[in-house]
Amino acid sequence: MPNRTIDPLFQLIQSLERAEKRNFKLYMTRNTGTGNLKVVQLFDALDKMVQYDEAVLLKKTPSIQKQQLSNLKAHLYQEILASVRLLKQEENIDLQLHEQLDFARILYNKGLNIQSLKILDKVKELAKANNQVTYIQQVLFLEKKIESLHITRSMQDRAEKLCAESNETNERLVNISTLSNLSLLLYEWYIRNGHARNEEDKKSLDVYFNHPILHESEQGKGFYEKLYLYQCFCWYAFITQEFLMYYRYCIKWTELFKAEPKMIEIETAHYIKGMHNLLGAHFDLRNYRKFNETIKEFEAFIETSVVQNNINNKVQCFTYLYTAKLNKHFMEGTFTKGLSLVPEIEEKLIEYEVYLDRHRTLVFYYKIASLYFGSGDSEKSIDYLNKIINLKVDLRTDLQCYARLLHMIAHYEMGNFDLLKYLLKSVYRFMAKMQNLSVAEEAVFSFLKQSFHSSPNKVKPLFQNLLLELKGMANDRMETRAFMYLDFISWLESKIQRKPVQSIIRQKFIAATKRTSDA
Repeated sequence: MPNRTIDPLFQLIQSLERAEKRNFKLYMTRNTGTGNLKVVQLFDALDKMVQYDEAVLLKKTPSIQKQQLSNLKAHLYQEILASVRLLKQEENIDLQLHEQLDFARILYNKGLNIQSLKILDKVKELAKANNQVTYIQQVLFLEKKIESLHITRSMQDRAEKLCAESNETNERLVNISTLSNLSLLLYEWYIRNGHARNEEDKKSLDVYFNHPILHESEQGKGFYEKLYLYQCFCWYAFITQEFLMYYRYCIKWTELFKAEPKMIEIETAHYIKGMHNLLGAHFDLRNYRKFNETIKEFEAFIETSVVQNNINNKVQCFTYLYTAKLNKHFMEGTFTKGLSLVPEIEEKLIEYEVYLDRHRTLVFYYKIASLYFGSGDSEKSIDYLNKIINLKVDLRTDLQCYARLLHMIAHYEMGNFDLLKYLLKSVYRFMAKMQNLSVAEEAVFSFLKQSFHSSPNKVKPLFQNLLLELKGMANDRMETRAFMYLDFISWLESKIQRKPVQSIIRQKFIAATKRTSDA
């Protein structure tokens, strides 16, 4: 996987917006009286570089000696963060609360205890209004310290109230921590393994999902408790392919934000992820009308300042919007039309290369490969599948396996039977090693082996037998995973009817749309 640079300072400077760069220059001038400093020269040189190269950097900044560079870079890094913090202070509730807590501590250290307590009261109210439980705990800690060490002439039951608040806050934090841990563990399981392969996988997931906290009453729980609870149910349902349950909890996740709109700005990334999952749930259930409504809602949200002024949000939105756009073409059976998205996606993959994790890039490669395969261009599909196969990463073993399976079927379409004999053994061994072989996949391997030794007039019955066999597995939840990655049934129908696979999927889509409109 390419990576433009591993230098943290260069990455930070490249991530800055124009306003942030301008503010940095003003910040440095304001703090030093002159903008002609070595750190500013270093900043300018790094800002103009396309790739980080220390030799080129030293050549462009002759006033900086090599032995000075490390210290100057560390100093510049800190100064950039300080200037951005000042610029973004009003936009971020964390920064606001942190600043006010710092003020309260300064006043306390100066012996101005009453003034400190007044600020702490305001911080506590602001934290409560924005569901910032960790800051409530910090306020209570300082309040208790002041009350226990000094005579503040507070109300008589002040100690009891502080202790009760502290106990309640600690209980909430324990619940939030437990739920967020479970959500993270379930998500991490998915990133490593993908969808559940068998009952053994389901049992390993149930270790997390059977935790008592997930099945207690939701009454009285706060924003973060609900958020992480809904995430746990979403991940579990998605991994085990219980798509109705997945859909219900995706709705709960996004509606939680709509009930408290201010939290969209505070936890934007979680809201974006919720919208992505809701789009995925509509896709999995083939809720075409709701899918289109949600994608329009998501596109409108992407144009808001909360996304446009934050690179992390922009990258997330790009990833999830284009995933949804590709899924729309898969749903509609318009694979050839969908190819127009590929240049846009590749351009963004280069632009956002520094920010994208490998998992997201792998998913795009697989979806693009599927798009080419569905449009009848097996050769181009193989090019993208090779990018996945040749990448040595220990994540999404399911994606690695299905990339190899689609790679094999693409070679079958191209008639590369000599190569296929080798691929059959290689892919089978790989999938068996990864414990990724389901009954459906075993049936596909068996068919391919038989087809090599069959004359053209005998292959059609083999296709028909495999189709009948796979259709019988389509309702088995432990087997449906195979059909999520590769639409084997439509491919087989295309071979039997001698039509392009996208035509088969298109016909199914039109028929389903007509049934929905008639209902």
